[in-house]
Amino acid sequence: MKKGIAIILLMALLLTGCGADKKGQENAPGSESLYVQKVEDLPEDFILGMDASCVPALEAGGVKYYDHDGQEKDVFQILSENGINYIRVRVWNDPYDKDGNGYGGGNCDIDTAIAIGKRATQYGMKLLVNFHYSDFWADPAKQMVPKSWKGMKIDAKAEALYNYTKDSLQKLKDAGVDVGMVQIGNETNGSFCGESSSAVGGWKRICQLFSAGSRATREVFPEALVAVHFANPEKVTNYESYSKNLEYYQVDYDVFASSYYPFWHGTLENLSQVLTKVHDTYGKQVMVAETSYAFTAEDTDFYGNTIGEGGGIVKDYPFTYQGQANLVRNVVDTVAHTPGGIGVFYWEGTWISSGGASYEENQALWYTHGSGWATPYAGEYDPDDAGKWPGGCAVDNQAFFDAQGHATEALKVFKLLRQGNVIPVQADAIEDTNMICDLNGDVILPETVNAIMSDNSRQALSVQWEDVDIAAMKSGGPAKYTVEGTAGGMKAMCYISMVEYNYLQNWSFEEGETGWTATALKKFDELHVEDKVTDSITGTKHYHFWGAGTDVVEFTLEQKVENLPQGKYRYAISIMGGDGGNTQIYAYVKRNGETVDKADTTITEYNAWHTAAIENIDYNGSDELVVGIYVKCSGPNAWGKIEDAMLNSVK
Repeated sequence: MKKGIAIILLMALLLTGCGADKKGQENAPGSESLYVQKVEDLPEDFILGMDASCVPALEAGGVKYYDHDGQEKDVFQILSENGINYIRVRVWNDPYDKDGNGYGGGNCDIDTAIAIGKRATQYGMKLLVNFHYSDFWADPAKQMVPKSWKGMKIDAKAEALYNYTKDSLQKLKDAGVDVGMVQIGNETNGSFCGESSSAVGGWKRICQLFSAGSRATREVFPEALVAVHFANPEKVTNYESYSKNLEYYQVDYDVFASSYYPFWHGTLENLSQVLTKVHDTYGKQVMVAETSYAFTAEDTDFYGNTIGEGGGIVKDYPFTYQGQANLVRNVVDTVAHTPGGIGVFYWEGTWISSGGASYEENQALWYTHGSGWATPYAGEYDPDDAGKWPGGCAVDNQAFFDAQGHATEALKVFKLLRQGNVIPVQADAIEDTNMICDLNGDVILPETVNAIMSDNSRQALSVQWEDVDIAAMKSGGPAKYTVEGTAGGMKAMCYISMVEYNYLQNWSFEEGETGWTATALKKFDELHVEDKVTDSITGTKHYHFWGAGTDVVEFTLEQKVENLPQGKYRYAISIMGGDGGNTQIYAYVKRNGETVDKADTTITEYNAWHTAAIENIDYNGSDELVVGIYVKCSGPNAWGKIEDAMLNSVK
């Protein structure tokens, strides 16, 4: 009897173990160091997804993954055990040259998707199939048509897209992959598969392609959700325009998906507002298809990271495991409490270093297996980007595994956020300090800085700055400096911009509209102060404009100068932008209401700043003086940023 009971118990244990291994239902360990505030009322079926498209390419080069106990496992099992319930995989039509050399980025064709999908299904996760309808990366800046579809007219292209989608999905279905969602295009901000909304009939053609992909999906996986995907939610009226066109052209879809990278895409409050409007207006479900954050500024594969230190991005969270976890928790909380919100996908949390001990070793792996972002072979398809900058992974510092493949503490957040893990709050990092200082004034470093606590609150701590040569800063002309210090045993960073004395109020727009008058001379979409450090020269804010139509952007932005002493002055203002068409842009000076000086400038492309300067302005100390900029653009979707308005004395 005892022997029989023992055998029964042993069989039960084995069956239990096999079931847990197959479906990945083992409980992830708790955390003694990760503070996680519970997301209240999180639905059981809420999507906690992970894009893991590069895994096969990494594994082909020898990468292995380990759980929190140091045990080597299938990475998809590790993800499932830590609360991930959906895997997202991008699909390119033909990411290879004529000799079969891969373009990189995982060489993600439909065969890669099938291999990933089978492993995801094995561990109880559904698959989101992300069709780019391109042979390589598709994003807001590029939506290139696949090689084999080049030159097709729109009806033929729609038919090709339908057939390709249907055939690809049928292969997934035949392989037993549990497809829960299909994404028709990737970050299709007004362009898609070689079609542009700025062309005649552009949105009609784009929506025809969307509809072809949706129709194929409904036929193969009628229960799967159909998603469309856009980026830049901080540009509020864009999402209104996209969703309106989708409705007008009767695109059959279920989910309006957005990218949300906190260092580029504005606030979570804004994200919720724009997605709420889409849901309330059109009844669509909404989600975040991509988000991520860095847990360190360090690079591990000898190829620079997209996001790092230096004061050049919006850094709402520290680059720590806790900061990364807080970002995930807050994005999930936001989407879960947005009407129609169904889920969040983290982008490429498994994309780590290829594992070589040098750049040369890693390069061999990137180019052989496609585990870097691009190989030189991609240059034939994407000569202006991949053709110039092939290389490795630029997001290894945003993964949930370290360079050796071990799961980090932050990965536990996906499971912990359902019940919370409230532990004693402690200091996690020091918040960066940003200063703008007058070359002729005093430079006084702050005595305290904010410690960012594990619950993302702030507490002031005394700071000790390293020795800094302030005299050299003041004599070095306009420039930017970095000062390091220590507070509470942690590194503190102060970024200082030294500038000439400026007689203009609110010259870098850090105080919003204060001091400035914007006058729209035609009706167009956006003209306001924008808070986005990546698009700013000084500080985090600038004046932003955008108009969707043709020949609609025309405005002035000006300031009346107060209490200006008699003397000689130089006025300058900077602008960058694009899609301007024929432009007329100039800085100007008005004396007693009459324009007396002008300086022409232009806009060309993103991050190419042009400065208009008017030299040797004589001022008598009593006339009314107004400075400003006039902007007129004929192009559809003309946009730009205005920054650093300077009125400096000339000796």
